[in-house]
Amino acid sequence: MKNMIIASTSTVFGSTYLEYLLPTLKTHFKNVKTIVFIPFARPGGITYDAYTAIANKAFATINIAVKGLHEFENKKEALQNAEGIFTGGGNTFELVNQIYKHDILQTLKAVLENGTPYLGTSAGSNICGVNMKNTNDMPIVYPPSFKTLGCIPFNINAHYLDPEEGSTHMGETRETRIKEFHVFNDTPVLGLREGSWLAVKNVEITLKGSHTARLFTKDNAAIELESGVEVVV
Repeated sequence: MKNMIIASTSTVFGSTYLEYLLPTLKTHFKNVKTIVFIPFARPGGITYDAYTAIANKAFATINIAVKGLHEFENKKEALQNAEGIFTGGGNTFELVNQIYKHDILQTLKAVLENGTPYLGTSAGSNICGVNMKNTNDMPIVYPPSFKTLGCIPFNINAHYLDPEEGSTHMGETRETRIKEFHVFNDTPVLGLREGSWLAVKNVEITLKGSHTARLFTKDNAAIELESGVEVVV
């Protein structure tokens, strides 16, 4: 039975790392003493140790310790034995590249589908979908595949942004890019705004947080989903 929080971002404006999610995480990781943290996305190229320290500082406020997956010699075993798992944001290409390098995709999928509580933020949320094709990140490395966990039956576009009224920016909007994706792909895409997340309980997926989310499906107009509703594709 899946038990996952899939969040658009780790940090919302005006708050510290994971601060806005901590009340939810305290319940989500109830009875968990130590979380295994997957730091492979390395935001800004920071070290795994530095990234793990950031996560550890946040979780310490709710009395949970954090240990980086890179600290374990046997990474598959670490995931199989984990009380809880957190994958942080950064570059999705590098995150997926390392997941394949260490051959842990199927192990991670198995433990999540078996009920190990999970938190993903940004890149850590992107990998929960069918594939990583709707990431906003630059392709700084070339992973063996774009296929990801498939724990939810659609893709995530994290940090989803609406066009700013009166903006003179002439580049593509997020909506335009997702429409381009749907010329060649059938997978639904959820534009998840910062401050919102998905609560996944087995097959039920519920939108949480302070914003609506924008759901894109091939050959259909995008629709807005209100917070609190089940996401059905």
